[in-house]
Amino acid sequence: MLTRPYYALRLAVLVAGAISASAQPAQPQESGPEIAFTVSMLKPHTHMLEVEVRVKRGAGVEGPPVEVLVMPVWTPGSYLVREFARHVQDFVAVDANGGALQWEKLNKNSWRVVTNGSRNWRATYRVYANELSVRTNQLNSDHAFWNNAALLMYLEGFLKSPSTLQILAPQPWKVATGLPPAPGPKNTFRAENFDILYDSPVEVSSFKTLSFDVKGVPHRIVIDGDGNYEPERMRRDVQKIVEASIDLMGGEIPYKDYTFILHLRANAGGGLEHLNSTALGFRRFNFKPEAGYRSFLALVAHEFYHLWNVKRIKPDVLGPFDYTKENYTKLLWVAEGVTSYYENIILRRAGLITDKEFLAGAAKGFQDLQKVPGRKVMSAEEASFDSWIKYYRQDANSVNSQVDYYDKGAIIGLLLDLEIRKLSKGTKSLDDVMRHLYNEFYKKDRNYGPADFQKVSELMAGASLEDFFASYIRGRQELDYGASLATAGLRLDTTGATGAQKPVEKAYLGADLVQEEDRLVVSRVYAGSPAYEQGLNTGDQIVALDNRRVTKEFFDARMTEKKPGDLAILTIFRFDDLSSLPLKLGGWVDATYRIVTVENPAPEQRHTYQSWLGVALTK
Repeated sequence: MLTRPYYALRLAVLVAGAISASAQPAQPQESGPEIAFTVSMLKPHTHMLEVEVRVKRGAGVEGPPVEVLVMPVWTPGSYLVREFARHVQDFVAVDANGGALQWEKLNKNSWRVVTNGSRNWRATYRVYANELSVRTNQLNSDHAFWNNAALLMYLEGFLKSPSTLQILAPQPWKVATGLPPAPGPKNTFRAENFDILYDSPVEVSSFKTLSFDVKGVPHRIVIDGDGNYEPERMRRDVQKIVEASIDLMGGEIPYKDYTFILHLRANAGGGLEHLNSTALGFRRFNFKPEAGYRSFLALVAHEFYHLWNVKRIKPDVLGPFDYTKENYTKLLWVAEGVTSYYENIILRRAGLITDKEFLAGAAKGFQDLQKVPGRKVMSAEEASFDSWIKYYRQDANSVNSQVDYYDKGAIIGLLLDLEIRKLSKGTKSLDDVMRHLYNEFYKKDRNYGPADFQKVSELMAGASLEDFFASYIRGRQELDYGASLATAGLRLDTTGATGAQKPVEKAYLGADLVQEEDRLVVSRVYAGSPAYEQGLNTGDQIVALDNRRVTKEFFDARMTEKKPGDLAILTIFRFDDLSSLPLKLGGWVDATYRIVTVENPAPEQRHTYQSWLGVALTK
């Protein structure tokens, strides 16, 4: 990475707000104060963002005696209380003349300022910014990136207030954000309310830009960092993703412009959706080989489709937001899981993967889910609801107690799509469900709940889907892949047999091992496996196998020589105690799941396949 000289960076934000609801009844929005945020970065190497908040009221308008500033504890799209206030320090409040104002911290993320009715007052604080992810902030001599929810406090009671944002970017840095420009000085933007302000991340750097138009609407890919991507190919393929997504949702473009902010780093990853932008992280040299590039395209498709599914088609509590606590929903399997299903549908419809590649990916998803014992103890709705305490806090037992609402949700989306196609005799699909939610809920300013999603699905299917939802979404019943795949003339092969060759059953331990320098350590034990049932624990250090000192390479090699039913004598350290643990090995068929064509598919099966994946069904 190139090292740039240190720059000072200042940011100003004007926010029309109002008097604190905790001090007196809310006043009309137009009588509220203006709020200006200035963010300075005088010493980028310290990673400190210096924030000044100015509150100003018009002549003759007396302010309340007390006002409260609040820092959000989470950012939408990432369902974990991250306590952004933990990075705040050095809070000070003064009046218009610089005289000190009394203040106190009410709780972990609220500051109560005694303004004594001052029309104008200001506060300053600093925020430590040294974490580059799609949901946090980073400042260094290379660039500045931030999420406003992780940086800017709001005036309590006035989240609906409009705001303007002016960014003073030092040369040669440029500014990228999804906020629309506003009249005034260079790099001045406007947000209708704080939900939009907090939904608009900002990148300030000497980034590169790839641009294209779709139906006359401008799109840009803002790239900070270097990598082994091909610029023209990226521009062309991202445009195809945008076009295919818009077609899927009926052809209407619900934004005036769109910005992809892409950070390329050695260890970057993930994405976070916004109304007309997204922040993406990708490993800089993972664009090659081809599989790595396809994973990038899938990331783009996933985050772009979110502009409909979750940003506009909103599950129950997800907007307007409460930024001070968890916002519980049972619908993340739709918001994230169905989006994960559509990321691959979009790549297929854009011509960026073949139908066979799509099916291979689906088969791998089925196989991966079947390896997770937690699928039997947690439903898709439960996984969604408990995201706040479980999804981002994985431990060694998570595989046994949880299911991933992304992965299972994507599979449910696939099965539900085929079920709707079957029951409607090919006249409707999951696409129609999503378009109906967009038209009947988003356009009518309504959020949907679990019952709404089922009702709309049943409306498109023309039949009850109660058994499907009760078993697979609210319940924990094993998914019936075969029944759904048969609709499109397909079946799931789990034997791994090809021709006359029969799969071989292999010895099975049921634990994941990692080599930590000279120690071989158990990192995970799967519920119901021989290791689990016979007493191997996460954290055990395996010293020897059958009285021979082991490394992971040696252990794996020896296990391939064993057969189901064989005894494996493990010598282990558990904490500081040495012991011997004999384990009787189980058996399993190490076969790759494949989705294959049924014998002599019927015309209606061929028709479903064609309408689903866009090509004729072949062997």
